[in-house]
Amino acid sequence: MYKSILEGLAEDRDGQSRNRLFIDCSTIDPSTSAEVAASITESGNDNFIDAPMSGGVVAAQSGQLTFMIGADKNLVDKASKILSTMGRRVLHLGPQTSGLKGKLANNYLLAINNVATAEAMNMGIKWGLDPTALAGMINISTGKCWPSEVNNPVPGVISTAPSSREYAGGFGTSLMAKDLKLAMKAASEVAIETKLGPVAKELYAQVEGEPSLKGKDFSIVYKLLSMKT
Repeated sequence: MYKSILEGLAEDRDGQSRNRLFIDCSTIDPSTSAEVAASITESGNDNFIDAPMSGGVVAAQSGQLTFMIGADKNLVDKASKILSTMGRRVLHLGPQTSGLKGKLANNYLLAINNVATAEAMNMGIKWGLDPTALAGMINISTGKCWPSEVNNPVPGVISTAPSSREYAGGFGTSLMAKDLKLAMKAASEVAIETKLGPVAKELYAQVEGEPSLKGKDFSIVYKLLSMKT
């Protein structure tokens, strides 16, 4: 389908070739991105880079997004100038598809860290520990991570976290499940076996299967786990 969308984009009305830079900021699977790049660059005049972003709605509104780009070195400066109008960091990770691979590796880790944080917080609370004190200890210890320090899944622990506003906003569970699936697919294409990904994937699927939990920030997996114990 994308080939028909791209038809004619490489030429001006007078038939002359253009020299343009296509920047894709979506998070898709690397193999499809490579196919799209090949379709665009086959003329030898246009260029294509992958530039998935991180930061969510809040960062987008404030111009604080981080872009991870996959591009030839000679395109980095040009792409950075464009993307810097929307974000504060542009990280070059390597040739085309590298931005996507970096983004998917990061979100794979985030998906699993979120589950581990939810389990640890649930464990401590069921043992009788104060959740704020527990999180405070974790966040100055070796368990510190973004899901514990910034996006803590327990309501009231971090006032700015989605969990403290009934899990509204943030990064939706369906989006996290999508990125996790893409990461696992890309891993399988190079014979990498993922051990923890399938477990996390099943938990996020269960969240989306619960009407009271569906459509919320992915940290709501804590609610699912606490319901089960």
